[in-house]
Amino acid sequence: MVDKAAAIFNALEPGPATLADLVAATGLARPTVHRLAVALEHHRLVSRDTRGRFTLGPRLTELTEATGEDLLLATASSVLAQLRDATGESAQLYRRQGELRICVATAEPPAGLHTIVPIGSALPMTAGSAAQVFLAWEEPDRLHRGLRDARFTATTLAGVRRRGWAQSVAEREPGVASVSAPVRGPHNRVVAVMSVSGPIGRLTRQPGRLHAPAVLAAAAKLTQALKNSEV
Repeated sequence: MVDKAAAIFNALEPGPATLADLVAATGLARPTVHRLAVALEHHRLVSRDTRGRFTLGPRLTELTEATGEDLLLATASSVLAQLRDATGESAQLYRRQGELRICVATAEPPAGLHTIVPIGSALPMTAGSAAQVFLAWEEPDRLHRGLRDARFTATTLAGVRRRGWAQSVAEREPGVASVSAPVRGPHNRVVAVMSVSGPIGRLTRQPGRLHAPAVLAAAAKLTQALKNSEV
């Protein structure tokens, strides 16, 4: 049965297919293909397009992303440590959860004045460079909704998309500056955000000039790790 289901997935990999297409591609009996396709559809492993053709379902993407997230956390520790050492500042990794961003990993300098964001901290999507990155590549309707109460503007987000990174100065917390860049997963989707943060006195009012290259490099390492997992 698993082999037959795999044959259906293989047949759907090039794109949508009718029941007749699946029968021809798999060599299975029509009743068998229909029964399996409907069962897979029930579990969201297969779905149908507007013309009623079978396609690969959303559950497959969700499972792929879950695997990528595990790899993300497994890889994040060393990359965050490298980013902390390169900048001398606190480094964080955020994931979006609804209308919040959650700190899922950190690396703090051993001494000196730094910014501690505990793992598990839930921060708003209305302020801060990480929030800017999450929103910058959102679908237009979600982007516009996110801007309603934001402390940044659509023009700010246009600049984030153009540069590939964001910065903020006392936007979420007085006296704190930060720089962030996107970590991308399957289909080039932003799945996390890499950040450094610290006192404005050290990062200045243009923190991107100091740390954007290091943050971009760290985010690229995590992105590459996720891409390698797809091979």
